[in-house]
Amino acid sequence: MVTAGDFKKGLTVEWDGGVWTIVDFQHVKPGKGAAFVRTKIKNIMTGAVVERSFNPTDKMPKAIVETKEMEYLYNDGDLYYFMDPESYEQLPLTADKVEDAIPFMKENTVATIRFFKGEAFSVEAPNFVELQVTDTEPGFKGDTASNTTKPATVETGYTLQVPLFINTGDMLRIDTRTGEYMSRA
Repeated sequence: MVTAGDFKKGLTVEWDGGVWTIVDFQHVKPGKGAAFVRTKIKNIMTGAVVERSFNPTDKMPKAIVETKEMEYLYNDGDLYYFMDPESYEQLPLTADKVEDAIPFMKENTVATIRFFKGEAFSVEAPNFVELQVTDTEPGFKGDTASNTTKPATVETGYTLQVPLFINTGDMLRIDTRTGEYMSRA
């Protein structure tokens, strides 16, 4: 059990029927009345962020969240299949659990999957991926205005803004946290 007075950023607790992680907290001691802990907490299953005040003596169970590196295998239309490299077990996941990571993942990419009580709830792509450009308009010679970009589609179907010198067939390094072009690979 964890008391609200022991909150730290990143701590994961079970509260109000869900699993929450502490995003921010502040111990408040008003001049009049009892002290309290003002927190900003995020539901790790749904992504909802809530601000809530707790009594410093409130107790809640600490949630144990497991993370596992798994390899993305394929998509059969409705489900996305991941394989545990140690046991070779396959884990089918629905689109709502992989929607943030799948635009950056091609087959055989290793992803981080988070579990709570044995059930997967989120998939994270690696921070940086290298993908090939499948479609972009050609840049024109002399078109050198600074910071000019054009749209490009990569092999997973994701579209992003790239500099004018990028051509179809180029390999790009992409930051999956922001979805932005980093450099040519």
